[in-house]
Amino acid sequence: MSRPAMEVADILRAQGNQFLERYQSSFSYQQLKAFRAILRCRSAALGGHIDVCLKCGHQEGISYNSCRNRSCPKCQAQARERWLEARQQELLDTGYFHVVFTVPHELNPLALNSPARFYDLLFAASSQTLLEVAADPKRLGAEIGFLSILHSWSSNVLLHPHVHCVVPGGGFSPDHQRWIHTHPRFLLPIPVLRRVFRDKFLFGLKRLYSNGSLDCRGPAAAFQDRRLFEELMDRLQNKKWIVYAKPPFGGPAHVLRYLGRYTHRIAISNHRLLAFDGQRVTFRYKDYAHGSKQRIMTLDAVEFLRRFFLHVLPKSFVRIRHFGLLSNRFRSQSLTLARTLLALDGCHRLPPPPPKTPAGNPPLWHCPRCGGPMSVARRLTAAELSLSSHIDSS
Repeated sequence: MSRPAMEVADILRAQGNQFLERYQSSFSYQQLKAFRAILRCRSAALGGHIDVCLKCGHQEGISYNSCRNRSCPKCQAQARERWLEARQQELLDTGYFHVVFTVPHELNPLALNSPARFYDLLFAASSQTLLEVAADPKRLGAEIGFLSILHSWSSNVLLHPHVHCVVPGGGFSPDHQRWIHTHPRFLLPIPVLRRVFRDKFLFGLKRLYSNGSLDCRGPAAAFQDRRLFEELMDRLQNKKWIVYAKPPFGGPAHVLRYLGRYTHRIAISNHRLLAFDGQRVTFRYKDYAHGSKQRIMTLDAVEFLRRFFLHVLPKSFVRIRHFGLLSNRFRSQSLTLARTLLALDGCHRLPPPPPKTPAGNPPLWHCPRCGGPMSVARRLTAAELSLSSHIDSS
């Protein structure tokens, strides 16, 4: 992919001070850490290195180090490739479905103030909904497993908490003796998923509120009044919640291509930025309210940065989680049993064992001359880079 015309870091360098003057008082430590990391990413401030080809000896010039912050738009590619390689070992020879659970925008102030508890509840309510409805003998009557990915943004970078769930098309029978298939084009009834998800989420939110676990200050100050909070819960109980099931994937090969778009993403890619004149930022977005049409939006730079940093997650928060038969504790045994049952089913063949991953991480950068693997030959500190004019990097 070609280098983007501009980056979030460019906007930070131009308008970062004005942004901090307005919002630093409400910034969390993690947001400030991400701010500083993105600002310094791939600059002399983080040091650098010189790479050499292990095959032909070709040496590149000095490359600046990455910040490796998960909120940085430039530091996700390698992590995504390593994650996808590991997930390739876990694909089943069956169809996959995509389900999206979204919470109403009226709850956004609570997501802003108590992100860890709010997003944990979103994971819990959505996962329990899928597991419970799938296990119901009136529905599928199977023990399923799936992968859930948290996104907190909409295409226009505003707060929009939702989880994407990638679900294999079937699961274990209650006695684990056979694989129960879903309909090829239908996973579970959406009205049932919508109702169960709403009830579970609101029940959990009321419990957090009663325990004093929600921060009801700032944007959520109105909820300090219990009467107002209960009125909101009553309104949301009667509201139609959004649970969306996208068409199923064509097969396991399509799953990895899809996951690569959804896993290690941040609020906006640098490649969606179109223009920055020093004061205003222009970017592309999809207008989902009008047929997912591509549109152009221009924002004041400070407002753009405010929206961007809404999506910095709390420290150590896990935004990709596995549930059911794909949960971390039982995944290895469950995948072996699932492949065996799918093969015995007669409709599927037992796929060959996935290729063994070579020891160590394969090189993601290859020599521009011979295509051989590149390796770090020398590491340079920021102080050494200040004397880079004396370093022969030819």
